[in-house]
Amino acid sequence: MAASSRRMAAAAALGALGATSSMADVTSLELTDTTAETALPRESGDQSAELLSAFFGLDNDLPFLSRLICRGAPGKDGMPVIFSTEIDHDTMQAGDFQVTTRSGAKGTMQCVSLLPATDAGELRTVLLVGEFGDAETDPPMQVEIVGRIHSLNGTMDFRGATVDVTPLEPGPSLILAEIMDSDKPDLGLGLARTDGDDCPSEGILQAVRAVWAGGVTLEWPAPIGWSGFSLSA
Repeated sequence: MAASSRRMAAAAALGALGATSSMADVTSLELTDTTAETALPRESGDQSAELLSAFFGLDNDLPFLSRLICRGAPGKDGMPVIFSTEIDHDTMQAGDFQVTTRSGAKGTMQCVSLLPATDAGELRTVLLVGEFGDAETDPPMQVEIVGRIHSLNGTMDFRGATVDVTPLEPGPSLILAEIMDSDKPDLGLGLARTDGDDCPSEGILQAVRAVWAGGVTLEWPAPIGWSGFSLSA
C-alpha cells in the first residue's frame, strides 16, 4: 500500500505532527482567492482539471490535535477532496472551495490543507476543514472550485470543477491507482514527521500508488489466506 493511502488512514496520527513554519506552505486559512488571473484552460493535452472525489469523512468530529493543521479545526467537519492532477500549493486558498448542502446552504470554510500527503507525487489530496452541513439532516452534496487553483505544472486552472460528495455512511473507496515515478522530486513541503516510507527498490519491477477517497487502514494481523491486493491489466 502506498504512503499516501496509509497516511490518510488515521486522524489520530495528527498527534505526531509538530507545528512549524513549514505548515504555512501547505495549509491556508485565507478566505479569498489571491491567485492572479492567468487565463489558464481547464484542459491541456490529454489532461483535464477535474475533481475526482469529495468524501464527507468526519461530521463535527475532527480530533483536538487537528489544531496542529489549523487553528479552530477540532470539532469541525473534515472532507478530503482529490484532484485529477497534483496542484500548485501556492495557488491554493481556503476561499477557492465552496461546499453546498442538500438544502442549498453554503458551507463555512475554516481552512484547507495538503497535510499529511505532501510527498513527491501526492499533492492532489486537499483536506477541507469547516462546517459543511449535518450528515443526517442536511448533508453536503457538492464541492465546487470557485477560485483559481493551478495544476502543479502550471498548464491548467481548476476553477469551475465540481464533484458530488460521497456521504459518510458508505465509507471511502479506491479513487485512483497510478504507477509511481521514482525520479519525481520531493518539494520538501509540509512536516518532516509526515514523510512516508520510500518503497523498497530491490527486486521490485513496479510500484503503484493507491489513492483512496478517505482514511483506510490495513487489517492487522491479516486474515488467514489474505494475500494482499491483486492487479489486473
